[in-house]
Amino acid sequence: MYSSDTTKYLIQIAIHAEGVVEKSDVVGAIFGQTEGLLGEDLDLRDLQRTGRVGRIDVQIASKKGETRGEILIASSLDRAETAILAASLETVDRVGPCIAHVTVEKIEDIRVTKRRKIVDRAKELLVDRFEEGAIESTVLLDEVRDAMRIEKVSELGADKVPAGPNVTDSDAIIVVEGRADVINLLRFGIKNAVAVEGTKVPPTIVEFCQTKTATAFLDGDRGGELILRELLQVADIDFVAYAPRGRSVEDMSRKEITKALRNKVPVEFLQEQMEGGAPEGKPSRGPLAEPPAPPRQREEARTEAGKASVARKQREPVPSGTVSLRDHVEEVQGRSTGRFLSPDFSVLLDLKAQDLERVLESLKGDVTGLVVDRVIDQRLLDQLAAKGIEFVVARDYRGIIKRPLSVKILKMSQF
Repeated sequence: MYSSDTTKYLIQIAIHAEGVVEKSDVVGAIFGQTEGLLGEDLDLRDLQRTGRVGRIDVQIASKKGETRGEILIASSLDRAETAILAASLETVDRVGPCIAHVTVEKIEDIRVTKRRKIVDRAKELLVDRFEEGAIESTVLLDEVRDAMRIEKVSELGADKVPAGPNVTDSDAIIVVEGRADVINLLRFGIKNAVAVEGTKVPPTIVEFCQTKTATAFLDGDRGGELILRELLQVADIDFVAYAPRGRSVEDMSRKEITKALRNKVPVEFLQEQMEGGAPEGKPSRGPLAEPPAPPRQREEARTEAGKASVARKQREPVPSGTVSLRDHVEEVQGRSTGRFLSPDFSVLLDLKAQDLERVLESLKGDVTGLVVDRVIDQRLLDQLAAKGIEFVVARDYRGIIKRPLSVKILKMSQF
């Protein structure tokens, strides 16, 4: 209809003819009745020829012996010339044999219309397309400080255990599970943490525990219990602190970390609980442990534990001489086999790794863990979590997007 590159104004005209006419009749009437009316400078044909006026667009419809519609003419003339041209069109009083009434409805400034569109679109972009880029100065400082602290994580000893910068010089150390735990403690200014990185305690940490006051600060899950068992066997631990049940040290806030370390308990107290009041295969968990039960309840607990032991014997578990998780890993690794373990690490069932899904469907009983020489994917991990498995040791993991909080994930390479 008109060129958006050169058009400045759009003349919108209403037409009413007292009879039935065609588009060609309207165009002919406009050219015929305005010819020579405004002189050579504003002659409509010359203006169209030079491109200063666009073609005449006629949209009409006939009904009940009358014709009504609109005429659109694009103009690149200035405001005064466009107004004169529009006024001249209202002099058209006949279209063909019919009386006609031509009225200019409005003259639209195309540039104003474009500006309105630009403003409206700019508002949308301002609301929907801008990234949230506002960063407060305090956040900026915290991020920079975090980066500096993370860079200070070092690797100590022949085992290259992740550690904070003050572990060597400090009289006390905090033993955590992994590198992410060390980083989180550094984020809050705690620089004397060292990571085990698996259930096998490195000799470097054993040496540190012999000469320094050692506090074990572990995750509030089954994996934390496994590491604590190993630490108590091979290292000189003085205190034990736990994350809240189901939480990891790497996810804790400053307040939670401070509270957990403040509530640490002497290892002697924990060992008394483990020897005296805990059910078979499940030691009490430091600050998370419940108070000792009355004598009658303890007797009932021993009775239930005895029944559970009889039930396990009736299931005829596969005999095994292994006593630790590491022993199970060594027996399974490289053989494409797996085994389900009870809370006391006895073998409940040996199986081929490829049969894991089939066996899992019918799995029942007091199963705590799985050691298997195969790759575990998200679907299988979710099935294990649904069965109440508390820890899994596998060759590798792939496609794990959502890690169940109730399952401790370990790799065979960590042992």
